[in-house]
Amino acid sequence: MSVSQNYQILSAAPLQKGASFMTPRQRMADAVVLSDRAEMVMTDFSIVAVYTISALETIEAARARMIHHAVRLLLVVDDMNAVLGLVTATDLTSEKPMQIIQSQGIRHNDVLVKDIMTPREKLQVLCVDDVLKASVGDIVATMQAHGRQHALVADRQVDRSQVLRGMFSATQISRQLGMSVSTIAPLNTFAELGAHLKD
Repeated sequence: MSVSQNYQILSAAPLQKGASFMTPRQRMADAVVLSDRAEMVMTDFSIVAVYTISALETIEAARARMIHHAVRLLLVVDDMNAVLGLVTATDLTSEKPMQIIQSQGIRHNDVLVKDIMTPREKLQVLCVDDVLKASVGDIVATMQAHGRQHALVADRQVDRSQVLRGMFSATQISRQLGMSVSTIAPLNTFAELGAHLKD
């Protein structure tokens, strides 16, 4: 079927050398206060692409990916994109790589993401329904109580499976609040926060 009689044919031109492409970008509020809605400081994965890496890639590959995408966290995924854990810029600069080098007798370039990542079993998530009713101050208090630089947010699907919906970053929140948010605390995990999401 030809439709050229009823519709206008648009002009086309060659793609220029060096042309780039658009990537999803969330417009975050420049400034917030603690009483603002929590979602104003959440990186929303339905708007912004989250960057991933394989557990079998090297930590140098992870570092390069973080620098390239200007992020401080990568989700570690398998071939089916199921989340195996996460790795942060802090992990890369912590004592973890040196401990692996010493214990396994390998070179720095041979340390893999799986060796230093936080595995899924140790990750807890906030429920998106709770987040949508929370304030920025609630999120800061939660992150401080559990000593976390990042907080993941999950949603439940119809089949009860989880899907990561977003993330909070202490660095991002600090930038938007215009003040430093310290989340250093003795606890290393999100204790009971995701209990209601478990089957």
